[in-house]
Amino acid sequence: MKKPILLLVIFFIGLASLVKAQEKAIFQTEDGAIKGYDAVAYFKDNKAVKGNKNFTYDWNGAKWYFSSKENMKAFKASPERYAPQYGGYCAFGYAQGHAAPTEPDVFTVVDGKLYLNYNQKVQQMWNKDIPGFITKADKNYKAEIEKNKGN
Repeated sequence: MKKPILLLVIFFIGLASLVKAQEKAIFQTEDGAIKGYDAVAYFKDNKAVKGNKNFTYDWNGAKWYFSSKENMKAFKASPERYAPQYGGYCAFGYAQGHAAPTEPDVFTVVDGKLYLNYNQKVQQMWNKDIPGFITKADKNYKAEIEKNKGN
């Protein structure tokens, strides 16, 4: 019974977030993209590392924070390499057809790409078929981008 309720909650949060997703290409809070966490650290340290306000970079309509000047330079040189997939919205959510917010410490790096999830329970569902969910999320995200180009 808990799983259907959780999915309903995620769906309704996703609907509200979808409106925000259409307004902003990158999921961000007042703390910036990835809630102020360092996008490069996921790849270099394989963990979520809080960024430092001394190392910031504005990219794609969002403020990005980094834990070091070196990480900031790496991101500046290749932001698409380090930025999370689906604008930082929940990868599982996009596989289900909606945008949902994410938590910085609930992530997966697959084939050199960063995927964030809504929470640990959602990540457990995501882990059951990561390749299949990536295929679905890629398709849904691409469709959302195309739809928004017309607006």
